[in-house]
Amino acid sequence: MNRPPTTPDNVQAAAPQRIVKLRRDYNRWVASETLEDYALRYTPQRSRIGSEWRVANTAFSVASFLVLEAVGATLLVQYGFANAVWAILSAGLLIFLAGLPISVYAARHGVDMDLLTRGAGFGYIGSTLTSLLYASFTFIFFALEAAVMAYALELAFGIPPAWGYLICALAVIPLVMHGIAAISRFQVWTQALWLLLMLLPYGAVWMLEPGAWEGITHYAGESGQGWAFDWHLFGAGLTVGVALITQMGEQADYLRFMPPAQPGRRLHWWLAVLAGGPGWVLPGVLKMLGGAVLAWLALSNMVSAERAVDPNQMYLTAWETLLPYRWAVWATALFVVLSQLKINVTNAYAGSLAWSNFFSRLTHSHPGRVVWVLFNAAIALMLMEMDLFQALGDVLGLYANLAIAWIMTVVADLVINKPLGWSPPGIEFRRAYLYDINPVGVGAMLLASMLSISAHLGLFGPTAQAFSALVAMATALVASPLIAWATRGRYYLAREPEADAGQDDASAAGCGSGCAGSGCAGAGCGGQAGQAAASDRAVPRLVRCVVCEREYETPDSAYCPAYQGRICSLCCTLDARCGDRCKPHASLAVQWTGALRWLTPRRCWPHLDGGLAHYLLLMLVVALLLAGLLGLLYRQEWSGLAELPATPDSLEALQQALRAGYAKIYAALLLAFAIVAWWLVLTHKSRAVAQQESNRQTGLLLREIESHHHTDLQLQQARQIAEAARAQADQANQAKTRYISNISHELRTPLNSILGYAQLLQQDGELGQQRAHAIRVILRGGEHLLSLIEGTLDIARIESGKLALQQGPVDLRALLQEVAQMFELQAAAKGLRFGFDGPEHWPAAVRSDEQRLRQILINLLGNAVKFTSRGEVRLTLRYARQMATFEIVDTGPGIAPAELARVFEPFARAASAASASAPGSGLGLTIARMLAELMGGELSAQSEPGRGTTFRLRLFLPELHARPAGTVRVSGPVTTSAADATGYAGPRRQLLVVDNEEADRQLLARWLEPLGFAVSLATQGEDALAQLQAGLGPDAIFMDLAMPGMDGWETLRQIQALKLQPAPALAIVSANAFDRGLDNDIGLPPEDFLVKPVRRLDLLDWLQRRLDLQWQHKAEAGTGADPAASQGPAAASATLLTAPAGLGLPAEAADSLLELARLGYYRGFVQRASALQASHPECADWLAQLQALAREFRFETIVAALQPQAAGDPLCTPIP
Repeated sequence: MNRPPTTPDNVQAAAPQRIVKLRRDYNRWVASETLEDYALRYTPQRSRIGSEWRVANTAFSVASFLVLEAVGATLLVQYGFANAVWAILSAGLLIFLAGLPISVYAARHGVDMDLLTRGAGFGYIGSTLTSLLYASFTFIFFALEAAVMAYALELAFGIPPAWGYLICALAVIPLVMHGIAAISRFQVWTQALWLLLMLLPYGAVWMLEPGAWEGITHYAGESGQGWAFDWHLFGAGLTVGVALITQMGEQADYLRFMPPAQPGRRLHWWLAVLAGGPGWVLPGVLKMLGGAVLAWLALSNMVSAERAVDPNQMYLTAWETLLPYRWAVWATALFVVLSQLKINVTNAYAGSLAWSNFFSRLTHSHPGRVVWVLFNAAIALMLMEMDLFQALGDVLGLYANLAIAWIMTVVADLVINKPLGWSPPGIEFRRAYLYDINPVGVGAMLLASMLSISAHLGLFGPTAQAFSALVAMATALVASPLIAWATRGRYYLAREPEADAGQDDASAAGCGSGCAGSGCAGAGCGGQAGQAAASDRAVPRLVRCVVCEREYETPDSAYCPAYQGRICSLCCTLDARCGDRCKPHASLAVQWTGALRWLTPRRCWPHLDGGLAHYLLLMLVVALLLAGLLGLLYRQEWSGLAELPATPDSLEALQQALRAGYAKIYAALLLAFAIVAWWLVLTHKSRAVAQQESNRQTGLLLREIESHHHTDLQLQQARQIAEAARAQADQANQAKTRYISNISHELRTPLNSILGYAQLLQQDGELGQQRAHAIRVILRGGEHLLSLIEGTLDIARIESGKLALQQGPVDLRALLQEVAQMFELQAAAKGLRFGFDGPEHWPAAVRSDEQRLRQILINLLGNAVKFTSRGEVRLTLRYARQMATFEIVDTGPGIAPAELARVFEPFARAASAASASAPGSGLGLTIARMLAELMGGELSAQSEPGRGTTFRLRLFLPELHARPAGTVRVSGPVTTSAADATGYAGPRRQLLVVDNEEADRQLLARWLEPLGFAVSLATQGEDALAQLQAGLGPDAIFMDLAMPGMDGWETLRQIQALKLQPAPALAIVSANAFDRGLDNDIGLPPEDFLVKPVRRLDLLDWLQRRLDLQWQHKAEAGTGADPAASQGPAAASATLLTAPAGLGLPAEAADSLLELARLGYYRGFVQRASALQASHPECADWLAQLQALAREFRFETIVAALQPQAAGDPLCTPIP
């Protein structure tokens, strides 16, 4: 009894494979709980909510069956009054004592007789024997009662018995189809009328014919041998009476609906159980005695003994003492029909449950309880054609031996084995936890049956023959405990039911003694403590079946390793695919093989495993069934022949011939079944081998799946680690981006003031040479710092994904030619050769971001020219299949292999570059590679120290075959006419500058007011809104974003909400470069963002575009005014440049300087000017002034100074 609990984990580990779940949809009859009435299942507690007395009344109504009167009359006629009375009283006492524990367990655990038998020592398949026995009891008594009813219909209406049998069978079906609900209502409605019709004839006879009972006590029976008490006659009568013990099964089928005992109502519960259980014995005994009395009354009225045992004749004789004959016939017919309907609904109901349990376990199929109602009625209808009353004593006597053996085995387990601890205290009915065969119940019943039947046949003498019922009873009561003790109860539970988490002790783990909630009342349900706690148990929680997906109470389900989930007892019963994987050691095949191994020597075991054991089991079952069937046919046939008029010798010869004929038929059929059985065994063996191979392959597959699962777990862990590292890196990257953004903002704000005022001071022509040089140094330092900030921000934008490419059509040939011309001049200034090789077939246009492509090429070519001191620099393009490969090759010092991988890291420079005096931030190559990867390409480098370096850029540049007019362009530095503007045409424009930095506000005002703009200043957003609401109507608004209080974005929203007319142009002036590329709800494009430090030309260019301005310039020749004073600082500087003497600068050289100035390429311009100083010393001073302007980034002044070439005037020539 001590077994480790079976948990889902270790059960699943033992399962060879998992079955793919197929949802089971039951038919309409099975799915309806009203029609099915919990067949194959225990009655859930949520359905046991009716009245105790209503259930008791339904069960008590079984006492209405008239077979009781027929049995009493038969005992009187066959064994005499004295023996009949003592047999009836003794049989009633035995039935009451045996029925009490059965009734209590059925009511407490909510199980019918079939489920109770399973858990009381018979096992899952072993109880099919009792299910068949129980089902045969129901249809035999159904036929008996219906035959009595048919005779009443014949008596009252003249209906032939054949039609009467059909009517009696069909009349019951509608009531039984709808289960206990309809049966209970029918019993309640008919109970009072039935009692009146039953008691009235007895009272009439007692009152009107008091002398009718005289002489009954001296009646010796039809044979005349029962005039006194005789042990043999008493024993035979007791055997017939005790045969009614099987009626307790029908009581259990009703009592399973008994609601649990409630606190304060335990007495009511016990009284209801007694009344609905063994309580029927009291009226049953009285009815049997009454049947004997009515039989004596019929015999006194000259009725034959054969007719006197008929209940119709009994009650007709009694009613005739009260009513005229015709009325007596009607009253008798009404009473008989009512009585037989009340009992036959019970017989049909119990039979449907028994057949459901029997066939579901053998066929794993359940068409519904209603089908078995019809099946049971059909069998009874066929049996009605037989004359059952003449052989009633023999039939019930033989049947009693089997019935008593079964019932007393169950009783022995309930009252002996469970209290002694040899059997689990609960009633476990679920297939998942039971052995198929429990030798305790099956062995005890078979032993008791064989002994009692042998005694009944007279093999042990006349005394044992008379008391064959007591032999069966005593044998069962002794054998069951002995076998349970010998086996130590190991065959009750195949595995311990697992406790369900979250359940209380009563509903989940049962009583704690092994029942595990299978309808358990909790707290030691088998003892008095459990009885006291039965009313306090809670309704178990509901769980969903993994197969049918319906909800069931926890005790009605079990964990299934094949389906890997909880499965209801109904689906578990009907499943044929699992192969009992939850209990492989408890199957019938394993148990049968084990039994044969115990009986045979070891050398026979291989043959048993090869299929012989299966074959012997099939042949044993077939031989017994075939012998029983042919024996019944032989007995029936001989009964008919024995009544023929013939001599004893001829009858004996006829019997021998009949016996020989049936023996030959039996042998022929047995041979045929033997061949079929062997074929079935071979078929089963083939399936078993195929299943074993399938299990082996499945095991290999499961191991592979487990390996993959383990690998997947490792990959998942690695991915989680990688994701965590990436998230950490993203957080660090975001923190770095925020830091760079904040630092950029903090640096740009003062740098805006530094560069802005430096540009403003540079325009002053009255500055001395020393101050002008200081201003130029400030500008150069500021521009270098700005380049570092821009490079750092470019990297941060790319890493954070905030740098968006501006894809568009690009004239690749024009772009490369322009870049090549730019660096050809710079290379020539250093004495280097510059080469450019393009493809043979140029694409008309390609799709790319022209600005970023230009940036990459300028960075690469700039580095090549910068770090190459002799030799050449070459730019090569190969274009094939829309893939462009750019190669920049130089003959510089090269890069060591150890340093080559670091040149793309931020602020990293090779040793040759670091040792050189060439300036640089160390961010150019980093930005170039990141831009290349952002554009979907790659940038790589190859180098050999002392021979040079090759940078290779590969980009996917899809060719655009159509060239729309005006779409292909090569953008370069925009030269604006605002460089030397002194004003603008048209009315005066109003501007509003909103910035919390005083220096930034004043800088814009000093730039714009000399040009004629009316500039209003606001320190914050609230101030700007106040001015606008006061009537200020600006043409343009310059808005800072980071301001205390209301920020720039909210201020712009408020301004848009004012709906000013005309709407002003809006520009953002911010030190945060990240805001330029972000989407905004204001609708400002990136062109309206001016990043601090603001360049004056960019500001004027924006005003020209947005306000459609036409700049005004002073004439070159004024009316006596100083040209330098009239044209502004740039013009003044240009005038100063035309003063030196010399032969003049060639036009080709001047053009190269002008192109570099327009491009704004500082280093190229300075290097080209230095080369021209060496070749044209007469222009050295003039070129030195141009270099000074370039160092101050005053390219607009340089362009203005070089403009005379457009008119054909020579530069650097003496003034006449």
